[in-house]
Amino acid sequence: MSVEPHDERVVREQLGRPARAIHAVGHRCTCGAPDVVTTEPRLPNGTPFPTTYYLTCPRAASRIGTLEGSGLMREMQDRLGEDPTLAQAYAAAHRAYLADRAALGDVPEIDGISAGGMPDRVKCLHVLAGHALAAGPGVNPLGDEVLALLGDWGAEGPCVVVPEDERDAAGRDDD
Repeated sequence: MSVEPHDERVVREQLGRPARAIHAVGHRCTCGAPDVVTTEPRLPNGTPFPTTYYLTCPRAASRIGTLEGSGLMREMQDRLGEDPTLAQAYAAAHRAYLADRAALGDVPEIDGISAGGMPDRVKCLHVLAGHALAAGPGVNPLGDEVLALLGDWGAEGPCVVVPEDERDAAGRDDD
């Protein structure tokens, strides 16, 4: 999915700052707005950036923060140590993440490092959910679990609204 100027403005409003190194819209919310962006593996200033899938929707991020505060990460971490099938699937998610990033560019400084604690820790549910949204169901098992717990965060409509004059200026008054 390409990045349109309107998408960039929506993401800027979602984050409260300009986004850095957006390669594409990785996933769209049910409301139609971007909720995950795929980022370049190196920021414009040259800094390596391992978070390929960046969750931008503040509504989804808030719900995930609540899950993190509930102790879900510790529970998932414990399950990784007890369930070899889950651990294998999570390791496969790590490899898929690395392959996706490698397709965007080679950054030796972060070679072998994915995000969210993969392949053997659960460190950030936001990253796992972003990966699950962008990659689709069945790729990241813990990300899929997070998404199942979130519900439809877009059911209330867009989390941010870009003013009409900005939409018209981009020629996107049909959004």
